Amino acid sequence: MKARALSVGGAWEFEPEVFPDDRGLFVSPFQHEVFAEAVGAPLFAVAQASASVSRRGVARGVHYARTAPGCAKYVTCSRGRVLDIVVDLRAGSPTFGEWDSVELAGDGFRAVYLPPGLGHAFLALEDHSTVHYLLSRAYDPADELAVSVVDPDLALPVPADVVLSERDRTAPGLVLARDTGLLPVHAV
Repeated sequence: MKARALSVGGAWEFEPEVFPDDRGLFVSPFQHEVFAEAVGAPLFAVAQASASVSRRGVARGVHYARTAPGCAKYVTCSRGRVLDIVVDLRAGSPTFGEWDSVELAGDGFRAVYLPPGLGHAFLALEDHSTVHYLLSRAYDPADELAVSVVDPDLALPVPADVVLSERDRTAPGLVLARDTGLLPVHAV
């Protein structure tokens, strides 16, 4: 398995080796040793596993947990293709407001790790794109916030005519979220 640090501090991409044969294939999309060596710690205790299915042109995010310690995520795509986007929402972070992206696909088995405090979004590039999340804490709607995925200050690679939920459509921009104290603070 290959590990690659993303440009957003603490985020990683993992790409496992795929072993195809005439029966199909075998792959291990999570490998503890490689993860722990790259990240510097073992995978978080998994509190919840979730999945979403999206049609082409749907964007979800930029989502994050408001209350410390936040929520770490390990994200994969088992069907279709998505452009997975990691955004540093940690006020005071050296990479605050920066983002990086990875294409995740059902036939590629890549994964993205996001530590607490980072925002997560994705754009579905195909119908029936299925994204799976391992989460370090259970989803709590009262504690889950969003920053606009179409915020011009972020300039994410998302088209203007993207399909959004009501929550994501009305999410504030990065600067407003920071200035009103809605974002997590970077732990020094």
